[in-house]
Amino acid sequence: MRRCVSRKTGQTNSTEATDLFRSASSKASSKEMERTDNLFYSYANKSSGLIDPEGIESLCSDLEVNHTDVRILMLAWKMKAEKQGYFTLEEWRRGLKGLRVDTINKLKKALPELEKEVRRPSNFAEFYSYGFRYCLTEEKQKSVDIESVCELLDLVLGSQFRAQVDYLIEYLKVQTDYKVINLDQWMGFYRFCNEISFPDFSNYDPNLAWPLILDNFVEWMKEKQT
Repeated sequence: MRRCVSRKTGQTNSTEATDLFRSASSKASSKEMERTDNLFYSYANKSSGLIDPEGIESLCSDLEVNHTDVRILMLAWKMKAEKQGYFTLEEWRRGLKGLRVDTINKLKKALPELEKEVRRPSNFAEFYSYGFRYCLTEEKQKSVDIESVCELLDLVLGSQFRAQVDYLIEYLKVQTDYKVINLDQWMGFYRFCNEISFPDFSNYDPNLAWPLILDNFVEWMKEKQT
């Protein structure tokens, strides 16, 4: 009989410990959520309930980064923010939970790790595509104007492919055939920078499925080199 009682007592203690752990974890999680939400509302517009461009400016100031810093775009990517210049509470929670932060100081310290995460090849193509889609500010918009594309190219690819990006931007600004760029062309720029030998273009084959704008760019570059 004593053995039977002992087992039951052990099971009870184990269950109580598990329940206590769950309760403590739940309380900690609730506190983190509360801090995350309070931080959101410290930047949010009271009437819209969103962090708007003005709120993002304040956030950037507290993070000590410029609002044009690529890490702000990376933060938007982490949140899966849908509308440029705005963060919803749900997006904010998603991003901060993913970064495991709930204060502005923790967020500031997390930015270098976020950049490393984005720069991984497995993530960067998705981030690069996101950067373009984030610029589609109007309903049913499918293309981005040349000026904005040049700024975005410099922001997201400039540090990795400086020479290619500089020449691409120069070409885009002087050519007159295209006023806007679509997603297929945008992704072609990234593939081009990754795959094509530069500046000799020795492995570039115009018969392959490259966007026509890149055929034109290569021709323009070769004319400059002669």
